[in-house]
Amino acid sequence: VQLQASGGGLVQAGGSLRLSCGASGRTFSGNGMGWFRQAPGKEREFVAAITGSGSRTGYADSVKGRFTISRDNAKNTVYLQMNSLKPEDMAVYYCAAAKSPLYYIAAQGYAYWGQGTLVTVSS
Repeated sequence: VQLQASGGGLVQAGGSLRLSCGASGRTFSGNGMGWFRQAPGKEREFVAAITGSGSRTGYADSVKGRFTISRDNAKNTVYLQMNSLKPEDMAVYYCAAAKSPLYYIAAQGYAYWGQGTLVTVSS
């Protein structure tokens, strides 16, 4: 079972990126999914999450109104649209899958993790 995060890169402050998280080895269409990030020297932190059906989402206060999480269960893919990026958004972004249809804010709620994709925001 593998989760593959992609879409990171270098962007200027105020710009946008869309991250994708695909899965291989099994389907996660019914599982809660989350995005986390870790900046150098900092703890991994919750960014956004979505239920298995996609009906409910949750966001960290720091990204509310700027980031949008969505999913396409037919493609077994979860997305994170990031707009109005700030230098403080610079981090390695990880996607994660829970074993249940619910989403979790705590990293411990997730059983499967991707390898991360780097987002660099220049000021």
